[in-house]
Amino acid sequence: MTSLAFIFLLALLPAQSASKRYPPKASSNPVFGPQKAYGLLKGSVTVKCFYPPTSVNRHDRKYWCKETATGCTTIASTNGYTAPGFQGRVSIIDYPQAKSFQINMTELTEADEGSYQCGVGINGRGLSHKVILDVSEGPHVPEGADLFYVKLHSTLIMSCSFGKDYESERKYLCKLEKSGCRNVADSYKTYGEGYEGRVMLSSTKTAGSFSITITQTGWEDAGLYMCGAGVFGESGVSKELDVHVYEETKVPQVKTKILGVNGSSVTFECRYEPLRSSSVKYLCKWRNNGCSKLIDTTGIVPPKYEGRVAMYNNPQNNSYSVILNQLTTDDEGYYWCMTDEENEQQSSTELKIITGQPGLEGKKNVEVQEGSRVDLTCSYPCKYYSYQKYWCKWSNTDCKPMSASDQRQTEMDVSCDTDNKTVILSFDSVTKTDQGWYWCGVKRNNLYGETMAVYLEVTEGELQGKDCWKFIYAIQSSIIRIKTHFTTSHYTFSLHSSSDESHGPSKLVLILSPIGAVLLILVAAFAVFKYWQLKRSDLVSVGSYRTNISMSDFESVKEYSATNNTCVKETQETQMGGDEFISTEATPENAAETKKAKRSSKEDADLAYSAFLLTSTNIAQGGPEGDSAAPEVSTPNWDGQI
Repeated sequence: MTSLAFIFLLALLPAQSASKRYPPKASSNPVFGPQKAYGLLKGSVTVKCFYPPTSVNRHDRKYWCKETATGCTTIASTNGYTAPGFQGRVSIIDYPQAKSFQINMTELTEADEGSYQCGVGINGRGLSHKVILDVSEGPHVPEGADLFYVKLHSTLIMSCSFGKDYESERKYLCKLEKSGCRNVADSYKTYGEGYEGRVMLSSTKTAGSFSITITQTGWEDAGLYMCGAGVFGESGVSKELDVHVYEETKVPQVKTKILGVNGSSVTFECRYEPLRSSSVKYLCKWRNNGCSKLIDTTGIVPPKYEGRVAMYNNPQNNSYSVILNQLTTDDEGYYWCMTDEENEQQSSTELKIITGQPGLEGKKNVEVQEGSRVDLTCSYPCKYYSYQKYWCKWSNTDCKPMSASDQRQTEMDVSCDTDNKTVILSFDSVTKTDQGWYWCGVKRNNLYGETMAVYLEVTEGELQGKDCWKFIYAIQSSIIRIKTHFTTSHYTFSLHSSSDESHGPSKLVLILSPIGAVLLILVAAFAVFKYWQLKRSDLVSVGSYRTNISMSDFESVKEYSATNNTCVKETQETQMGGDEFISTEATPENAAETKKAKRSSKEDADLAYSAFLLTSTNIAQGGPEGDSAAPEVSTPNWDGQI
């Protein structure tokens, strides 16, 4: 009864993962080779065995022995020994770079049949693999399985070729199990459980041929496979593949799944074995019909990823980092670290997008006029307080570091919660060449962390000057009309006063009239300017926010004189009186002095108000003794002139 209860409890336990169901084969049998070898009488046979590429194994003795009742008798070894009766027809060659050694036997006899071992070190010490040799009269011998010796967590690439006759047939790879052959992948883009995102089947240039790539290999990937054209067990042709997985110590493992916050960034760490320094590394996104490239070491970046992806090579530890920012839910999927060398390590990582708040914050799109000053700001949370912060300008091949200032305080009594956690990239006078993508990021111990992308757009500044002059001339015209009206009124009041001097209050009127006129002008101008400001004001980008220019900005008007004119290039203005200005072309000698940098809309507004104050002052000074008449000044037509 107790036994039945125990069995019932075991049935309730969750099923083990695939990696737990398969024992670590490398720990018990690290040497690998074919299970069977076939040869013809008086013919030859070749046996290939693999071993873990440790320093000891590469330099150790390799041997080929035949099992007997008393042990395993050495037939040949890499020490130069060959047993009597096998001299001249058995050889053994070690290939350390290929992690294998090869045994060749010729002039086969029936006595050569039996069980053999290929091994490393001393016979019978465990580093060996059993091979059964079958010798027959023929005329044909069975084809042995293709062997694949792959490192744990690395990439397995297999290829199969069946000729042009099977070019249009369904291609497939399945794994042999007790219940049959379980589908891994086929040319109809169907994938078995546990293989989606890490297996890719693709056709090659040769007709009827295809290759299969499996990344992040685990213990469960070891075993026998069948690749074929058609339907396994029913039609077409197939071929056996034998895969062995071994473990290499002290090999860093790549994350198989990473999480990214919507709107933030992620970093893919890719490792490789530098078989060739000129090999091209790249990151691609797995799809049913292939792998779509995001970036490679030659600088190729598709338009949809411009400003979003960057690659950093780390040759000191044989790796490269790929950063992808501005994440959206469309970025979910499987990403592959690849090289154009099939024998180099490749890996795959699944990216999941989650909701949350990005750590780095700031204005993502900044628009500013050419010649203006602008600050790009990047705020970071306390978790990045001790990280290294940086700004860089993005390009297809790299992200060039830029000089930036961190606003955090260095005093000991300043805490993160109260400190100004902002990194600023400043431009004193932007030009068209400054337009583009800029990245703010953090890193620690040479490992790249979160990034934020900002696009800086630099626009032309000509229209702002044109609007500035339109406003000045509109104010001048209004002032002249009002001055003419009050000058005429003053003359009428003077005639009244001389005809009847007994009217004392008329003198008070004569004194207050100019003052009232000035006040009326100020009120009218203020109303007109506020209306013009609301209709035509530009949004000036300052750091990570935008603001409308207000009347309070005119506080700095004292800094400008009446001749400080930025609205017209290559001209000088000479004041001829309270109402008139004469514009003259600048001579070559003083052209360099009169040519000024383009200013922002705030500065144009400052100058407009300065000109208005100057004209108003002249009116007030003119008073009753001013000109008796003033000509009408119409607003000039600026279309096509600026």
